[in-house]
Amino acid sequence: MSLIFRRGIASMASLKKASKVVCIGRNYADHITELNNQRPKQPFFFLKPASSILPPGAGPVIRPKGVDLHFEVELALIIGKQVKDLEASDEKGALDSIESYALGIDLTARNIQNEAKKKGLPWDIAKGFDTFLPVSEIIPKAAIPDPHQVELYLTVNNEHRQADSTELMLFRIPRILSDISKVMTLEKGDIVLTGTPKGVGPVVPGDIMRAGLKVGGKELPEGKIEVEVKESTSTYEFKET
Repeated sequence: MSLIFRRGIASMASLKKASKVVCIGRNYADHITELNNQRPKQPFFFLKPASSILPPGAGPVIRPKGVDLHFEVELALIIGKQVKDLEASDEKGALDSIESYALGIDLTARNIQNEAKKKGLPWDIAKGFDTFLPVSEIIPKAAIPDPHQVELYLTVNNEHRQADSTELMLFRIPRILSDISKVMTLEKGDIVLTGTPKGVGPVVPGDIMRAGLKVGGKELPEGKIEVEVKESTSTYEFKET
């Protein structure tokens, strides 16, 4: 990690200090279908707190009591400079703003999210618990020549659950960064999750999630995640809002 830091790429410690984590929702058609959601007409995004980031080897994912916990594997962009009012047509500007990449698992308390949708409430709790964003090591930008040609996968207890290419994104990265930057300025160190493909589902305590990505058929070692799920020992328990 020290070698990566000396090369000027964001360190894992710096990711925990990101001013924000911006997550693109409903960016793969089959995922929209599997959750019976409506296809968006423009990029749809929400925030996760930086406190939800779980670095490699930092411990298990903690499932709070009363939570139906679901996984969503995603390619993460690590922003390298301030981005404001970017035009969607500026593909070079969009890709130049990315400092490096990572793999992330956007964990969701699905029952809390579903209740929020039904009652018109915010999703913050469903996405924001501590440990709800396991991330891989930092992936150097040069290792991913085209972020729209990356194979993502996730297994639970060695059973394949998700496996698809980022080429299936409904909104490509320049459009994503443009829409975000016209609402809120992206700062150096911010993280953008680009959406999840089909195959999302539940995990329970005792399950082990493994995720990774491939470029040109070759797996990138920095992009691997392996993390166990454990039950929370906190007194917190989700109940109907």
